[in-house]
Amino acid sequence: MALTRRRTLLAGAALGGVALLTGCSEDDGPDRTEHPLAADRLRRRSARASTALLARYDATLAAHPALEPRLRPLRSEVARHAEAFTGERAAPSPGGGTDDGAARDAGAPASGPAPQSSRRPSDPRVPGDERAARTALADAERRLADDRAKALTTAPPELARLLASVAAAGAAHAYLLTEPAG
Repeated sequence: MALTRRRTLLAGAALGGVALLTGCSEDDGPDRTEHPLAADRLRRRSARASTALLARYDATLAAHPALEPRLRPLRSEVARHAEAFTGERAAPSPGGGTDDGAARDAGAPASGPAPQSSRRPSDPRVPGDERAARTALADAERRLADDRAKALTTAPPELARLLASVAAAGAAHAYLLTEPAG
């Protein structure tokens, strides 16, 4: 039986729910850290990873403005993830878009690629082909979701719930990025 998009997303949501419920456990277990500094380091590391992923989305949007309708909602979610880890509002994307897209003029074009001279060395490289650019984003989402799932075992319960939720969202993003347009 072929998996439809709806079935796959529902299965991903179910897996995310299981991970979330696992994080809700009252049992701290021997591996769970109770040290506030370790939890703070994990939260900061997670925030940096979300911010780096956000930069990758921004670079991809700048290099491939035609992908904006497809990437804008995912980018907004990643911005909310960074905000959840830091408690600070993430910066709006280049090109004048807002994170939630509500105030954005749907007909306004996205900004084009940054000139080579204005590129910072830390800016992520974006493949020239749109499909390859989406695949690179999907790979980044998948790696980050895997890293967050691994961190669940040592995170305190509240942070574990957040990590599980964000990891499930990242897995869904990876799937949506590899889906054919349509």
